[in-house]
Amino acid sequence: MDNAILLGIMWHLVGAASAACFYAPLKKVKNWSWETMWSVGGIMSWLILPWLVSAILLPEFWRYYASFDLATLLPIFLFGAMWGIGNINYGLTMRYLGMSMGIGIAIGITLVVGTLMTPLLQGRFVELFSSPGGRLTLLGVLVALIGVAVVARAGLLKERAMGIQAEEFNLKKGLMLAVVCGIFSAGMSFAMDAAKPMHEAAAALGIDPLYVALPSYVVIMGGGAIVNLAYCFIRLATKSNLSIKADFSVAKPLLIANVLFALLGGTMWYLQFFFYAWGHANIPAQYDFVSWMLHMSFYVLCGGIVGLVLKEWKSVGRRPVGVLSIGCLVIILAANIVGLGMAQ
Repeated sequence: MDNAILLGIMWHLVGAASAACFYAPLKKVKNWSWETMWSVGGIMSWLILPWLVSAILLPEFWRYYASFDLATLLPIFLFGAMWGIGNINYGLTMRYLGMSMGIGIAIGITLVVGTLMTPLLQGRFVELFSSPGGRLTLLGVLVALIGVAVVARAGLLKERAMGIQAEEFNLKKGLMLAVVCGIFSAGMSFAMDAAKPMHEAAAALGIDPLYVALPSYVVIMGGGAIVNLAYCFIRLATKSNLSIKADFSVAKPLLIANVLFALLGGTMWYLQFFFYAWGHANIPAQYDFVSWMLHMSFYVLCGGIVGLVLKEWKSVGRRPVGVLSIGCLVIILAANIVGLGMAQ
């Protein structure tokens, strides 16, 4: 396998690991509503870090963004907002279906939609079947989907063993939200494809290929930020049991700790896409659509591994752990198949 491709796959793994771990600091936040915690972490993830990184990278920050017309920026922004809607629905999917079924359906759908829709819309999908590399790459996507399903099955066995049920199980509502989440979460993949003119402009300024996608995050994540923050602020303003004033009125030591943990979680959330850009830069242009498949399948893989490390599977028995291990191995196999296909 080509070294650049292997490096790209590894960077996608690093980004997915950051995504799988980002919620660990947020679990340390005490006596705050989810909406306040998500907003503080999100401001760091969707606004501060994208702008800060771009300001560091770009020699003439404002001139760079002013060089693009509305026809270029609007689709990127809207796809970012689409991704933001997927983020919100992800949490609601878990609420009505439970973690395992929710992840299996939502991640499975976004993996397929985000990976295959781009070449389909570009008219390149049929071409993939005409070459050995293309066919092997598509096989890898299919194997990754199977791996996600196996890991989701392991999670379902774990939930049954531990007696865990969805907060408000509702199959009809949960399935609808899972489909919406899966489709809309793929907006990040579409946004990255739409942002290619921004990547090319960054490259023309002499920015290292590893970093050319990062300035586009100001626009992409700006769209996601508006959706997520609007959702949180509206709930904080309209729900009688929620109050941002009360959240920030906790004791000063706890307030400082909450802010720092929320900011750390937001930083880790941003880093998934920071390294996604590095991985994407090392994937051959004709196969750039598989970046999303690698990211999402590795996200499921790393989530399973993190659960094992944190001993969340300690008392569930051998069968769920065995199924989880098989699912993780299938995802690793999928990544290798995709890598071999891209190297053809």
